[in-house]
Amino acid sequence: MDERAFLERVFRAGIAAADPAQVLVRHLPERPKDRVVVVGAGKAAASMARAVEAAWPDATGVVVTRDGHSCETSGIEVLEASHPVPDERSEAAARRMLDAVRGLGPDDLVLVLISGGGSSLMALPAEGLTLAEKQAVNRQLLASGLGIGDMNRVRRRLSGIKGGKLALAAAPARVVTLAISDVPGDDPRAIASGPTVFDPEASADLSALVDRLPDLPEAARRLLLATPAPVQPFEADYRMIATPMMALEAAAQVAREAGVTPLILGDALEGESAALGQMMAGVARSVLDHGHPLPRPALILSGGETTVTIGAGKPGRGGRNTEFLLSLALARLPIFALAGDTDGIDGTEDAAGAIVTPDTLTRAPDAARALAAHDSYSLFARLGDLVITGPTLTNVNDLRAILVT
Repeated sequence: MDERAFLERVFRAGIAAADPAQVLVRHLPERPKDRVVVVGAGKAAASMARAVEAAWPDATGVVVTRDGHSCETSGIEVLEASHPVPDERSEAAARRMLDAVRGLGPDDLVLVLISGGGSSLMALPAEGLTLAEKQAVNRQLLASGLGIGDMNRVRRRLSGIKGGKLALAAAPARVVTLAISDVPGDDPRAIASGPTVFDPEASADLSALVDRLPDLPEAARRLLLATPAPVQPFEADYRMIATPMMALEAAAQVAREAGVTPLILGDALEGESAALGQMMAGVARSVLDHGHPLPRPALILSGGETTVTIGAGKPGRGGRNTEFLLSLALARLPIFALAGDTDGIDGTEDAAGAIVTPDTLTRAPDAARALAAHDSYSLFARLGDLVITGPTLTNVNDLRAILVT
């Protein structure tokens, strides 16, 4: 077996399972007699818009995606903005979407296309907050070590469009959301911070989260500690067109066809990247030593989103997937592994992830030092073991695959 080629097939199968061109059309609602307005945000927003146009060629509207993630469309305008820290274009895009859905009637349809990354791409500050303050909050969140759920609680509270506010602006029009999940548990409130779903935590006490963000701008601190007025609950027509588990199932099928036994540990693994690498090394060692929990050859699959907490000092170049892999490699096991972000971008670098081989540490004796410096990208680049796909125009979070032969 060519282990590298096998792992790359596994990874690409997971990406293909979330391709809007393949999966979106079957989830479209019945077309209304009156107007259809398409809006959306996320790393997959442009490819989702293109898939809508393939079914409804006269569709119009506006979506926003990450820089470099656009594709050609006709009637639906595609904007670009910054990710993971929002910029002025993010704020302008959010205002454009709100303007597009206001003034519609009950017989109109608002089709909302949501995918991961939407939180920073449609960043409309709540009243009393500036974009610069919102950017400062986002930078702190990314370096805080908070899980994605807690990050999105903060983002919803500080937003003028998230947490159901886009749907409220579209009333009384019918709102149908098509979503690609990139979050543990596929919670609609967490995907792009839930712009079209009711937020039951809108008035929750966030003081514990504020305590973990000591350098918040004062305006943001006041908003997070305040108790907003309650909002009347509303139902959402929310359709999940692709999820991390769908990607993992597609990856597992590639393994079965190759005579390799797959094990999906879950689609929502969280925690520190380096700690997860150590844990997964323990699972791989059990397969090697005992044939448990499954016999060799085996493929251990998992999804979810880990975090990298940056301490004092200037970090190197890295991403959560390459950091996970470097930690896994330090266990010195005779295994192959690939981990990557299905959007094609691991953090802020130009690689989706990387590949670990049984001789990774032989070729990189400085691996422990690179891990301590959060410089995993640089190490794998030097070894020629980065996985580079370019933007995939979808996103179902990370896919990790460990091959034990």
